[in-house]
Amino acid sequence: MTDLTSFIAGLPKAELHVHHVGSASPRIVAELAARHEGRSPVPADPAALADYFAFTDFAHFIEVYLTVVDLIRDDQDIRMLTYEVARELARQQVRYAELTITPYSSVKRGIAAKAFCDAIEDARRGAAADFGIELRWCFDIPGEAGLPAAEETLRIALEERPDGLISFGLGGPEIGVPRAQFKPYFDQARAAGLRSVPHAGETTGPETIWSALRDLGAERIGHGISAVRDEALLAHLAEHRIPLEISPTSNVRTRAVATIDEHPLPTLVEKGVLFSINSDDPPMFGTTLEEEYAVAARLLDLDERGVAGLAKAAVDQSFLSPAGKKALIAEIDAYSGQSLA
Repeated sequence: MTDLTSFIAGLPKAELHVHHVGSASPRIVAELAARHEGRSPVPADPAALADYFAFTDFAHFIEVYLTVVDLIRDDQDIRMLTYEVARELARQQVRYAELTITPYSSVKRGIAAKAFCDAIEDARRGAAADFGIELRWCFDIPGEAGLPAAEETLRIALEERPDGLISFGLGGPEIGVPRAQFKPYFDQARAAGLRSVPHAGETTGPETIWSALRDLGAERIGHGISAVRDEALLAHLAEHRIPLEISPTSNVRTRAVATIDEHPLPTLVEKGVLFSINSDDPPMFGTTLEEEYAVAARLLDLDERGVAGLAKAAVDQSFLSPAGKKALIAEIDAYSGQSLA
């Protein structure tokens, strides 16, 4: 595994399911917490964050996540966070990432929508120049905030329309948050050319995934692991080549899956379902994209060639331009060929 770990570390990659605030490193979270010490339950000591990020269930994860969101008070915080997330991704040889961003959470806390979008775009341009990584945005509705959040997220997406925006998503808790109620907002986003990438089937059953497909026109599904409980759904996903964005450690840390050895990824592969490997909220879950590749390699018994296939699958399933896909896959093949020679 040591040789495979080294191979993974140098492998050019794409990431399709990684959250903006959820990617804040312990250093950044602690710096933000220190600015607001006494006004936030978030520890200002990076060493204490591991215990703070020990989640009892998905609802507790959302509760903790929102306390970190509360630390982001202005557009300078947004710019710093976005740029530092890009730095960490680039360190792992990520060349392209679709970052899930929840503008509503910041706008409702007083950051103007234009200032928010200007900050992420400034960071995107800086990251491309400084780290050689291309960032794109998925604007995400926080489901727990309901239809007002959907309306505002859509408004920001369509009126501000930052250059990096490519897709429209739905996150937050699934229990008690039916997908179908968001159909009008996804219809408008899709009509405006944004791609549909809602979360579904992480903490609820296959019916949530069916709703995401039928009501929201999902082109990829965030998580979607409960699909293994429905043979017809598995067949539909495989036949229509609708990929799942899989984050194994996240599923264990939020208690959606009991242990990593019980993760349904091998079954999904056996049924022919397309997937990419992602890190979701890596510092909060004590992982990295590199570690998620290693987990997937163990679950699927992959060698270097198989791991390179994971990287190419993520590129194939991304919304990168055809020319961009061709170039990145060529880079992966070149790296793999040198390593396997």
